[in-house]
Amino acid sequence: MRVLVTGGAGFIGSCFVRQLLSRAYPDLAGAATVVLDKLTYAGNRANLAPVVDDRRLKFVRGDICDGPLVARLMRGTDLVVHFAAESHVDRSIADSSAFVTTNVLGTQMLLQAAADAGVGRFVHVSTDEVYGSIDEGSWPEDHPLEPNSPYSASKASSDLLALAFHRTHGLDVRVTRCSNNYGPYQHPEKAVPLFTTHLIDGVPIPLYGDGGNSRDWLHVDDHCRGIALVAVKGRAGEVYNIGGGTELTNRQLVGRLLELTGRDASWIRTVADRAAHDRRYSVDISKISAELGYEPLVPFDRGLAATVRWYRDNRRWWEPLKAATAARLRPASPSGSGPADHHLTRS
Repeated sequence: MRVLVTGGAGFIGSCFVRQLLSRAYPDLAGAATVVLDKLTYAGNRANLAPVVDDRRLKFVRGDICDGPLVARLMRGTDLVVHFAAESHVDRSIADSSAFVTTNVLGTQMLLQAAADAGVGRFVHVSTDEVYGSIDEGSWPEDHPLEPNSPYSASKASSDLLALAFHRTHGLDVRVTRCSNNYGPYQHPEKAVPLFTTHLIDGVPIPLYGDGGNSRDWLHVDDHCRGIALVAVKGRAGEVYNIGGGTELTNRQLVGRLLELTGRDASWIRTVADRAAHDRRYSVDISKISAELGYEPLVPFDRGLAATVRWYRDNRRWWEPLKAATAARLRPASPSGSGPADHHLTRS
């Protein structure tokens, strides 16, 4: 079996690859794995260091918008797991062009090449943000898509394209929509690693608005296990929500991180809220639980504590990434404020 993983050097994609090659997914064990990653700021070959010597792994640096390259890689592929995406909400608000190019046009390129090559299965990894915001209850998979940010709008567009390729071309497409991920190897522009590394270094952490925005938190290991279940046992043309079952306001999340790092509330700095900041996300996971037997296995408190320890122990991994982010922001933000100084909400 041959698996093509797009964005496989990113946070979630690299977790999937590491788990796949460590035989955590028995039905996919032994698969030859090709990683296609452009290695933008969010892609990092160091994320694959634990499996870099595995003979089943082949790394290809390239763009999912490169038609000839994508067509070549699709030949002989049995399963595509498509993680590659621009995923930073604040960046999409500042400039949405890269989001449309990668998330919409790049996904279309992959789908067309997969259909042309007769690929057996295509798992399109998406986000709960496509649903918009929900005041109470949880979204089922058939809830109308009502994205509010350019990022989530681009992902909703790619979801619709993926499902259209199933209906029009008969491509076996399965879509997953996850809640907020956390865990090791997450780029420090995102909420949990941003706050954790700030607190480790004794730097105050920024919190949007009143801190009342609420998210469901999902450990990346549980997310990837859910994706593997969908890849193996899911139904063509179906959408599956994957959630973690722990809903916290941003202020509650910060409270947990303050406790784990030995800091107190004096380290919080309130900043102006983000434009069109969704108030609450919550996905209904009854479908994937009933059909595929999924349930989150990593208790949040244990997973968060382990994540904080990982960042304490892996300073050499995240320090250069934070320095690079600061350098990019410095010309446009001489005061030191900018997207990476804010509370970021997407994995």
